[in-house]
Amino acid sequence: MIRQRLLATKTSSAKFYTGSLYEPDYLETGKSKFPLLPTINVQIKGYNYPVLECYQSFIHKLANVVQIDIDNGWPLPPQEFTIQKYKTGTTTIVSKYYLKIYERNIQMSEVSSIKCSVLIRALEAALPQGVTLNINIYDPSLEEKRYIPDKELIDLKLSLDTLKNKT
Repeated sequence: MIRQRLLATKTSSAKFYTGSLYEPDYLETGKSKFPLLPTINVQIKGYNYPVLECYQSFIHKLANVVQIDIDNGWPLPPQEFTIQKYKTGTTTIVSKYYLKIYERNIQMSEVSSIKCSVLIRALEAALPQGVTLNINIYDPSLEEKRYIPDKELIDLKLSLDTLKNKT
């Protein structure tokens, strides 16, 4: 009877290792249990500037509630369109409309797949009329659209290239 007790206490005190034998357990605590998405870009477009700004602030607040860090957010210059309505069978203009499409981009990185699905469903449910929502993997070409090229700098580079070619 005494031998059985000693044997039982030895097996119950054995430590079970969850990770590697030679690595401490605290290295695993910082890692996410769920897969992380690469950097994603939330793009919103709309015709009404105040509605778009309000929706962008809603996205920031919702991401804060879901505990998603927003890396960057930026507006792009509006795209301007002129729409002309013609009289039937002629080239005379009946009416002319000027439209602007405003665009905002919000960049998030290291978002878990579960938090991302919750965020997407909430954003789709709260989407205002006239606003389009696109969620994609971040593309570096979006960064190039963000900056307006400097005309003087481009002209100076061209003149420098022509001087190099002449010599």
